[in-house]
Amino acid sequence: MSGGTVTLFVCGDVMLGRGVDQILARPGDPALREGYVTDARSYVSMAEAVSGPIPAPVDPSWPWGEALRLLEANAPDVRIVNLETSVTRSAAFEPGKAVHYRMAPANLPALTVARPDVCVLANNHVRDFGRAGLEETLDVLHAAGLRTAGAGRSAEEAYAPAALPLPHGGRVLVFALGFRNSGIPPGWASTADLPGVAYAPELSPATAAAAVRHIRQVKRPGDLVVVSVHWGSNWGHAVPRDQRRFAHALVDGGADLVHGHSSHHPRPVELYRDRLILHGCGDFIDDYEGIPGYEEYRDDLRLAHLVTLAADTGELTDLRMLPLLARRMRLEPAPPEDRAWLHATLDRIAYGTRLALTADGTLTLAKPASAGGA
Repeated sequence: MSGGTVTLFVCGDVMLGRGVDQILARPGDPALREGYVTDARSYVSMAEAVSGPIPAPVDPSWPWGEALRLLEANAPDVRIVNLETSVTRSAAFEPGKAVHYRMAPANLPALTVARPDVCVLANNHVRDFGRAGLEETLDVLHAAGLRTAGAGRSAEEAYAPAALPLPHGGRVLVFALGFRNSGIPPGWASTADLPGVAYAPELSPATAAAAVRHIRQVKRPGDLVVVSVHWGSNWGHAVPRDQRRFAHALVDGGADLVHGHSSHHPRPVELYRDRLILHGCGDFIDDYEGIPGYEEYRDDLRLAHLVTLAADTGELTDLRMLPLLARRMRLEPAPPEDRAWLHATLDRIAYGTRLALTADGTLTLAKPASAGGA
């Protein structure tokens, strides 16, 4: 924290399970129950077929690659990731799901190496191995000293924000919600006495009003509020009108940053009332390399978002998006031509602002701007 500002690192889906788990030092059971793939090591082979050999077993830092250097160089005050995998030894595959993500608890150093302050769990893979798998995930993360938001052993725990104290006396509060339209089964919703996720059935005014009431019950003067939301489809740049209205309602109700994820590639950046809305951060770490389809969206390109907020007002003062390239299941610096492609694409689809590409290849705001209305 410096100069009355707070800088947050946020990213999209961190999927350390399945193929990524298999290249780490202590992989779990590779068995899968997918329509075409029954062994997680097949995803390693697909990545190697397009990018070259992966020197497995790899160090825990391998999947993060260049991102770790960027985090050290930029020293954000708070690090928030969407952890989209269960961390369990369970073999209880959730019935009715086509894809299951599981990371062996013994490979947790592949997460802790990035020193996340908050792991968001309100997503469509955290309960892939049943309630017992979710409870083991929570146990493993909490035993490692990691804060979580968006899932818990009860509704009270699942919907409670993660709270991080700030030097000036305020806090960063991270709320998390997972929406049905991202693929979260309704039965995963936490209840008063059953573990589950902080579930939102629809992007309705009533659901937004409930989220706002929760924010206002907890937020105190000096607090900064992040609402992390898992929503929407996997592909496409269009953002539905009801999603934009929901995000606006969150800002109107006290959110200072809306951190959206679920899509496999970045979606529009929006400024509304001097607050940043990231409609979709895109994947950050996964095992999708070598899987054909949707190449026009360049899901191999990833973004590390550094969001700087005024500590006293929560207004956005700076946004830096650092482009990376996934290759051999590792994040590398994105080449200049890929940075230019990301700039052109995200600048074209952004709401309420223009984006600039700096000399060092960072995407940032072209100028201060505010936007209002849908």
